[in-house]
Amino acid sequence: MFKKSGYLLTFSLLTLITFPALYSFRTLDDNRLTSWQWVFNGVDASTLFLIHVIGIVVLILASRTPFPGRKRPAFLFLFSSILAALFWRVPEVIVDASRYFTQAKYLELYGIEFFVREWGKAILSWTDLPLVPFLYGLIFKFFGESRLFIQVVTTLLFSATIVLTSLIGKELWDEETGLYGGILLLGIPYLFVQVPLMLVDVPTMFFFTLAVFAFIRALGSKGTATILVSSVSLFLAFLSKYSTWPMLSILVVIVFVFIKVQGQGSVRHTISRGVVTFLVAALLAGVVIFCRFEVFSEQIKLLISYQRPGLGRWEESFISTFFFQVHPFITMSAIASVWVAIRRRDPKYLIIIWLPLLLMVFQVQRIRYTIPLFPMLTLMASYGLQQIGDKDARRFIASCIVMSSVVVALCAYLPFTQKMSAANLRDAGGFLDTLDEKEIEVFTLLPKEPVVNPAVEVALLDLYTRKRIIYHGEFGAAPGRDIISSPLRFTWEYKNPSYYAVKDKPCDGEMATVILSGEGGGDLPSTLVQKLKNYREVIKFNADEGVFEHKTFVSVYRQRVSESGEKRH
Repeated sequence: MFKKSGYLLTFSLLTLITFPALYSFRTLDDNRLTSWQWVFNGVDASTLFLIHVIGIVVLILASRTPFPGRKRPAFLFLFSSILAALFWRVPEVIVDASRYFTQAKYLELYGIEFFVREWGKAILSWTDLPLVPFLYGLIFKFFGESRLFIQVVTTLLFSATIVLTSLIGKELWDEETGLYGGILLLGIPYLFVQVPLMLVDVPTMFFFTLAVFAFIRALGSKGTATILVSSVSLFLAFLSKYSTWPMLSILVVIVFVFIKVQGQGSVRHTISRGVVTFLVAALLAGVVIFCRFEVFSEQIKLLISYQRPGLGRWEESFISTFFFQVHPFITMSAIASVWVAIRRRDPKYLIIIWLPLLLMVFQVQRIRYTIPLFPMLTLMASYGLQQIGDKDARRFIASCIVMSSVVVALCAYLPFTQKMSAANLRDAGGFLDTLDEKEIEVFTLLPKEPVVNPAVEVALLDLYTRKRIIYHGEFGAAPGRDIISSPLRFTWEYKNPSYYAVKDKPCDGEMATVILSGEGGGDLPSTLVQKLKNYREVIKFNADEGVFEHKTFVSVYRQRVSESGEKRH
């Protein structure tokens, strides 16, 4: 009893000390999206500390309550889904979402055959792989063009990743190690902001984790079914994102570990199943690459010439990623687990440490490239946590991690995203849906010193509204800065699709007009001033977090009404 009380007191104090310590040193956090330097602007840190205190008290009172027994995967899935759903209000804070929405809408409007045929041609693919946009397109086609459906699916994929992480831990060691490996993914506040976004990172984390789990099962079982499932899973991970390709080297490590653990008698069995699994996956991937060789070739050239050198310019420190965006208890437990594994000479540990080692060796300091390996990190942390013999103490520590992560994400990260100028597009889309006009004319203004081509914002506005958009193109001169090395270079190579073009026949009803403007403002061109002569500005969305150089402001205009009640033409 005394020992248990000591754990409760120690980790209660450590939890309460950790938050103010991180807050005090928040200038060390150089994350490009949710840096602690920014998210606490306007937030009363003392209030968050008080919430931590209340949370600790509640956790102490519930410290003897065990996690559900037989239905642990269902518990993990449901609990994580509920938490993730709290963040669906996060707007599309990363402009890359415009690409994935556009790619998905092509499939929705023109069908699967068009998507497959025109990927990399009429459909700008940039450095994207087709799987996730294809999935989003199917959702639009069969369920409707709504961001909510996308968020439901990304939330389910996130929760499924947590379950898969727990199953990997169970396969390698035991149910407890797996359980805490899954739970600790909820100790990464950065993930809560990523789940609602129409990006590829969270789905990629799912497909990669699925590939690892399925491969482990394929090597450890008999029959062809597990080989086929594993091969398809590897194929899906291969088509998710280019950053998964080097990560798939973990397959070789898994084969080596299985040979080591199962002994020499199983060498032939393990190698043959591993090779067959890989060959089937490679055959599937080879067909896709062969059919689109020029597209893949150009993308790889772009990755080498632009993306790889760009990592050095857009990097975020390991301190930021593993002590601010990941709860530091997870990182410290993961570090401690290395010593435990060495002392035990546990070859299975190589599987979960392989990707973090690659990250460190190649100095990949960009958190969005780190997301797929977070399940391996939390399994390392869980492995270290198992050294605490008392189950109640382990559960209490994990609960403290999750509690603190959720408090920071809900009370700091989420409010910060609501103040970002990206929220203007979301709010404008909702407002447009309340208007009687069936169609919306959209104009974009090019700032004097542009950071982003505002044309890409049209797709994001489209994501938020059910109205038909007619886009007239941006005004102004070409950008006056070098965009070759810009992290947002794709926006200048992006072209809005033809489905936004002016129709041959005029619309049946009136059209509202929307002007998207960016940083630095800018005067309206004379042609647009003339057009708006009989219009009035009804609302302007100008939220501004005051941090990012790129801004998105939205003005909505409607036709003036004469004294007789008729609209002026």
